[in-house]
Amino acid sequence: MTSFAERRWKSTDGLSLFARDYPGVGGEARLPVICLHGLTRNSSDFETLAPFIASLGRRVIVPDVRGRGLSQWDANHDRYVPQTYAKDVKELLDALGIAKAVFLGTSMGGIIMMMLAARQRGRISAVVLNDVGPKVSPEGIARIQSYAGKPVELNCWADAVAYVRRINKDALPNLGDEDWERLTKRTFERADSGPILKYDAGISTQLNAGRAKFPSFMAWMLYRRLTAKRKTLILRGETSDILSRETAKRMVAEATTARLVEVPGVGHAPLLDEPTSEAALLSFLEEVA
Repeated sequence: MTSFAERRWKSTDGLSLFARDYPGVGGEARLPVICLHGLTRNSSDFETLAPFIASLGRRVIVPDVRGRGLSQWDANHDRYVPQTYAKDVKELLDALGIAKAVFLGTSMGGIIMMMLAARQRGRISAVVLNDVGPKVSPEGIARIQSYAGKPVELNCWADAVAYVRRINKDALPNLGDEDWERLTKRTFERADSGPILKYDAGISTQLNAGRAKFPSFMAWMLYRRLTAKRKTLILRGETSDILSRETAKRMVAEATTARLVEVPGVGHAPLLDEPTSEAALLSFLEEVA
């Protein structure tokens, strides 16, 4: 597995933020790829995909969004919004001297990309949206609200594995015991007091407020700005409760350069190690600079 360098940068409001930096194998003649994770997730979600992309000769940058993973938590929970996250990503690109890249975003990561496109559109060469779009199904939001940021008291690692399985089993019905163990390691860290979630519970406070302040027409406008004249791959979990099939089809209709691939047997969100996901990503990355 390709190793990565640990990068740190300071946000303009003073937080110490973290990213994984995977060098492209055999050089970096092609544009780098920026991978952005979901709401309660972190950079470890790409620990399998990032080395795969790096093996294709592309540098891969995977940040921990503030409040997650190894990035510092923000005492001001009002800053846990996609606009802030997009600014953080812009500052990371500046710090690393990256002028242009391919962007891949899972769930919230895709929303960050739309926000980035509002002011930094020229830095985005091509787009991969993993189970996210301008319209998010309320059923999926309600499901995420049922656990995101809620107190979790676990006595042992087995409890953590059971918790991860419980909140994800409907979306990922085909995972085996080793898969659940791996997903748990991405979700929790071990501590003397018991397993601890790798995110600040405060990130959930903006779930309702953010949606209330962000009208639908603006979301579609940002989507069109993100995808205009750019190769775009949309991945949708077959049983997703976040990205409906209707919304996904409209996304393709409104972006002539977009291609939709449905990942069978999974919901929100594909882990990107499924054969269908890998094949779609490989084909897409072969087509872009």
